[in-house]
Amino acid sequence: MAPALPRLVVITDWRLPRERLLGALAKALEVGPEVAVQHRHPEASGRTFLEEARVLATLCQARGNPLFVNGRLDVALLVGAHLHLPSHGLAPEEVRRHLPEGRWVSVAVHDAAEARAARGADMALVSPVFAPGSKPGDTRETLGPEGFFSLAKHLPCPALALGGISGETAGRLTGAAGFAVISAVLEAEDPARAARALLAACPPRAMLPAS
Repeated sequence: MAPALPRLVVITDWRLPRERLLGALAKALEVGPEVAVQHRHPEASGRTFLEEARVLATLCQARGNPLFVNGRLDVALLVGAHLHLPSHGLAPEEVRRHLPEGRWVSVAVHDAAEARAARGADMALVSPVFAPGSKPGDTRETLGPEGFFSLAKHLPCPALALGGISGETAGRLTGAAGFAVISAVLEAEDPARAARALLAACPPRAMLPAS
């Protein structure tokens, strides 16, 4: 049986002190394999991005958690990770044949056109559902629960809600396949407890299709 998709994706914020970031991730990953990490660091050089990806791969592999690499097929292949595609990047069907069997592809979705372009993806991160706590200057119009579910209905894969997700707002998205977060876990006083609270707001894992 193929492994089940993650229900919680914790996206890295390398603006945090390195030890704090890695410590918070380690605590959240201990919750179980349904917690994944997405390595995102757009400001990093290629060499730094790869070095960070290797650190994260070691962290995830030791605990049996999935790792997604944002936008870099080459780095994903080098560290044995899954791949996340930004909305203006390559299409899932363009990269699928280059990935080993069993690797997942997630995509970023913000509108109906991007939802239609998600064909071939294993899951989609739909945003911004609420105002992102990690991006106080973000002026994009939020989707809200209705907008999120409207896009989710048109996706060929499970939809994870991203943007302003917390234990409180997650409760307004009953039925979402999962959540993707940054500050809700990384800046929590207890990252493991925060991860458990978000997972508790998800449907049972059995409801999600396996890749």
